[in-house]
Amino acid sequence: MSKITKFDYESLVQESLRSVVRSALMQVSKGGLPGNHHFYISFRTDFPGVDLPDYLLEQYPEEITIVLQYEFWDLEVEEEFFFVTLCFNDIHERLTVPLQSIVSFVDPSVKFGLQFSPTIHEKAVLEQLPVRSKADKPKSKTKANSETPLPESAQSGSNVVVLDAFRKK
Repeated sequence: MSKITKFDYESLVQESLRSVVRSALMQVSKGGLPGNHHFYISFRTDFPGVDLPDYLLEQYPEEITIVLQYEFWDLEVEEEFFFVTLCFNDIHERLTVPLQSIVSFVDPSVKFGLQFSPTIHEKAVLEQLPVRSKADKPKSKTKANSETPLPESAQSGSNVVVLDAFRKK
């Protein structure tokens, strides 16, 4: 057994906050969005394990924001990934999103948001994640919601947790 030389608190906090996102998505996958809740989820499109159609990757080579509100289907949540069907320009697409690729999660209905900055450690972990092929991806039988930029009010929400202040420079 190796001895810990120091705690990596940044990674521990990031992991805990991502579990908040996972739990919220799991609740929605089981019972839908309650009340006025809706989510803006921004994630890195260049992270290993992200599966988007080529035309979306060309349009958003680094980051995209999706909205889970009125029209999304087949939301499935696993330990490391979530899958959802959304509509882009009237074309329904199934997305695979590793939870570690998420850079922000906002629920503007309650002024709640989380921001993540991927670390070198997380990128190394991502390289070890299984790459999901289209054949491995859960099949979609229905349709979904369009990508929308994050509104100014959500970007400056009062409950946004920014971890940059705790990072080593």
